[in-house]
Amino acid sequence: MDNPEQFGPVETRFVQPYEARKVYLCPGCNRDIPAGTGHIVVVPTEAPDLRRHWHRGCWAGRSTRKAPR
Repeated sequence: MDNPEQFGPVETRFVQPYEARKVYLCPGCNRDIPAGTGHIVVVPTEAPDLRRHWHRGCWAGRSTRKAPR
């Protein structure tokens, strides 16, 4: 899910480092977000089951990212 906005409006929430207890895979860069790392949770309003965890930088730069070759 490179562009969660394709499903309509999204809700975002910053996860504080002390709240991040699991490892997640960032859909922006396909790299792990280690436990204990602050990050963004993105939830499409119309499709909450498509919730994803993003690095802050990946979420901020999603609109300028080039498509993979």
